[in-house]
Amino acid sequence: MTTTDASGQTRAASILARLDRLPGTRHVWLLITMLSLGGMFELYDLFMTAYVVPGLMKAGLLANAKVSIFAGPALFVAATFTGLFIGTFVFAYFADKYGRRAIFTYSMLWYSAATMVMAFQDTGFGVCLWRLIAGIGIGVELVTIDTYIAELVPKSMRGRAFAFNQAVQFSVVPIVAFIAYQLVPISPLGYDGWRWVVLIGSTGAIFVWFIRRNIPESPRWLINQGRLDEAEAVTASIEAKVMADLGGASLPAPDTHSVEKAEPVGRLAEIFEPRYRSRTFMLMVFQFFQTFGFYGFAAWVPTLIAKQTGINLGASLLYSFIIAIANPFGPLLAMSFADKCERKWQLVGAACCIGVFGMAFSFQTTMPLLVLFGVLITLSNNVLSYSFHNYQSELFPARVRARAVGFTYSLSRISAVFASFIIAFFLENAGTKGVFGLIAVAMLIVVVSIGYWGPRTLDLELEEISR
Repeated sequence: MTTTDASGQTRAASILARLDRLPGTRHVWLLITMLSLGGMFELYDLFMTAYVVPGLMKAGLLANAKVSIFAGPALFVAATFTGLFIGTFVFAYFADKYGRRAIFTYSMLWYSAATMVMAFQDTGFGVCLWRLIAGIGIGVELVTIDTYIAELVPKSMRGRAFAFNQAVQFSVVPIVAFIAYQLVPISPLGYDGWRWVVLIGSTGAIFVWFIRRNIPESPRWLINQGRLDEAEAVTASIEAKVMADLGGASLPAPDTHSVEKAEPVGRLAEIFEPRYRSRTFMLMVFQFFQTFGFYGFAAWVPTLIAKQTGINLGASLLYSFIIAIANPFGPLLAMSFADKCERKWQLVGAACCIGVFGMAFSFQTTMPLLVLFGVLITLSNNVLSYSFHNYQSELFPARVRARAVGFTYSLSRISAVFASFIIAFFLENAGTKGVFGLIAVAMLIVVVSIGYWGPRTLDLELEEISR
């Protein structure tokens, strides 16, 4: 039986309705936590960029490193986001073709291994090359996790699920900031501190098999492959564990449910057809410009503080750590309104706050106010991040979801390559006011694109949104 005949369509609709009626019990949150723990290691690796650059500069590894117009710290940041671009643009479709579970596992192993190799490089070129290779795995993993969570959790709690996912992932940011503060200025056992920071980030591979054993394949992906018996078995297993959480109580009766066209792997060209064209272009514009706000601050915060105040490396890393402590609290705060406010307006509000708080940061000269506005920017960035990861994963059908998210998300990766160079130029020639003026303009473009073209998704079935 396939999902193309009437009986297959009815059975698929029943499976999807059963998934969407599930209450948010301990087991559902455990699935979200397992996926989030996998993403936590890649967030460590991603945010490590801001904190190891000062150590790489101190070691002289980036002094003579240059490729075309990119040199020094800008080259290292550009290598990171070039890898992310390749991962999201070229390889994201693997999650549509081979399954969410398999690609979640192997992309995690990929970036862990590449990061370990990077820690032992002795040239700036070697460091940047392996940083690029690690970025490919990170890019694939980020897209796969977004797709996975959107397809597993009930429609009534997708917002809270993504907010919790981001809270878990971002909880690692103050950890990497603290580790860098402790290790980057010194050389434990004769090895540069930045190498220890990088090695710690490669330990995610140790946990990958444990996480993999505890998460099932996405029933929605299985349905699209025509594997209805497996989708039924996964759904029944989740239901049994949810009922156990409820003390054996019965689950609510499933309602009717929309069903998508069943197709194992969709075509990328489909997202440019009239049904999806406006949301595709909206996300492309959004992703290109949101990077200036998010990574324009997150990846440069130690450097921005040092430039603003003239303090040394150790002090700038300390204050960056204090600001980084705020990272998990933005998504935790968002859990209070994640499934109450329309997703697009959450994005618009966060972008406005980034622009306003960023300009305020650029006018501060005292450390308490720099830290205050740095924290407010960080909280706003994290609400923006949680909400767009949620939003972009809701807008396309399962047959092309990972590929569509990867394609639009890749625009943020390629823009970050150039943003790193542009921000370095503005910082050198216009100071922090110039940097945050650039960020404010980028956030205005984000507000217009999402506010005008963004469709409604709150409390709707994924299949209804993509229909």
